[in-house]
Amino acid sequence: MCGIVGIVGQSAVNQRLYDALTVLQHRGQDAAGIMTCDGDEMFLRKDSGLVRDVFQQRHMLQLKGSVGIGHVRYPTAGCDAAAEAQPFYVNAPYGIGLAHNGNLTNAAELAQALWRDDRRHLNTSSDSEALLNILASELQRQGAAHLKPEQLFQALANLFRRVRGGYAVVAFIIGHGVVGFRDPHGIRPLVLGRRITARGTEWMLASESVALDLVGFELVRDVEPGEAVYIDLSGGLHSAKCAPTERHTPCVFEYVYFARPDSIIDNISVHKARMRMGEKLAEKIRRLRPDHDIDVVIPIPDTSRTSAMQLALDLDLEYREGFVKNRYIGRTFIMPGQEERQKSVRSKLNAIPLEFRGRNVLLVDDSIVRGTTSAQIIELAREAGARKVYFASAAPPVRYPNVYGIDMAAASELVAAGRTDEEVAQLIGADWLIYQDLEDLVSAVRHDKARIESFDTSCFSGEYVTSDVTPEYLARIERERSDDAKARRRNAGDGPDDESTRAKPRAVRLV
Repeated sequence: MCGIVGIVGQSAVNQRLYDALTVLQHRGQDAAGIMTCDGDEMFLRKDSGLVRDVFQQRHMLQLKGSVGIGHVRYPTAGCDAAAEAQPFYVNAPYGIGLAHNGNLTNAAELAQALWRDDRRHLNTSSDSEALLNILASELQRQGAAHLKPEQLFQALANLFRRVRGGYAVVAFIIGHGVVGFRDPHGIRPLVLGRRITARGTEWMLASESVALDLVGFELVRDVEPGEAVYIDLSGGLHSAKCAPTERHTPCVFEYVYFARPDSIIDNISVHKARMRMGEKLAEKIRRLRPDHDIDVVIPIPDTSRTSAMQLALDLDLEYREGFVKNRYIGRTFIMPGQEERQKSVRSKLNAIPLEFRGRNVLLVDDSIVRGTTSAQIIELAREAGARKVYFASAAPPVRYPNVYGIDMAAASELVAAGRTDEEVAQLIGADWLIYQDLEDLVSAVRHDKARIESFDTSCFSGEYVTSDVTPEYLARIERERSDDAKARRRNAGDGPDDESTRAKPRAVRLV
């Protein structure tokens, strides 16, 4: 899961892109990049690390121009090296920079077709680079010295026919403007914002509405599934439906974990969705254990706070903050390997013994994925003196791989895969474990004004909204993207060379 942003402004956009990426940092902490354009010259800075570490003052001063795109990376497909930080860039046609959130399920076939049919070479194993080259190839076919909006939309319609999976994209075309588009199922989010200034109208595309809020843009709407939005350099807005909406099924895990609670995605408040998750969990506890002996509800910070608070309110239980979080440690789930996740838990959280000692504690988390983090948190609670430790998940059991941009490629790494709830409880050390029911999760997220009937729930249900996910495909991505596979590549030194050793495109100035 990555964060993307694009701005067509009336003044310098470097600081606003930086600020937007900082507020989207929760979507990816592996790498960051910004590309801007001043006239016909593009400027690019990208590297591994957090936004605050990648961009120093000297870099910001060189990121000139009133148009630009940015990206924060979360490692999924082909993201083992600094050279795979985004945005990516190709010289021809025009000069195109691209930032991508999601995962292409036919990336291997696209790479072969690009070499065989389009005569294009890929420098990395990233599906984002394949997507960029598909876009470049289709724009090349239009054969125009200066693209008209209808020609751009035709190129994107051709791209939609070639590409499968979950994706949201922002791209910049030199001399033309910024384009944003979203997969035909709307799996990955993308919103459009606007700001009226004395100099004219400015436009912004971003993964979440909270990025718009921070830099003073108002939310106009979500980009529709299969839609492309094109903002030219004069601030003109053009949009077209480039692919039919097969079924609008946004990723439900955005609302469970990834998105910030102050965001609105597909006209659904993330905060209110999480409140309803807490209500549904409270109903289930009341139904299954009407005579429970829970003394206190304690959230696992930060994502579960909203659900935990509502659960405690509905059950008339005491709600307490029992863990202190180190704000300088990244989100555990999106760290790139199991070893890093295990090391980070105790450095990230510390228990307050006063809230645990001699009490029956219900810990509430947003989800349980690999189980290692949950087990360590339960151990912390016991060390702090809890008499009993119960555990509630605001999401159902994660039993299946996610193939649309979340790092859950290996079913063998999911603690609930092939296990009962009781077996999972034993593995993580809980006295009792309660999961949200899938029907209740969908009901909690959905509401009438959003006009969305269903969601991508593949990691819970095993039902994939694109038709190309086969058992063979799942087996292949497990071999390629499991934590063991990533560790083998790191230990063997495989993967692309460091970016500094590559020949650089002359049209982009690296800063």
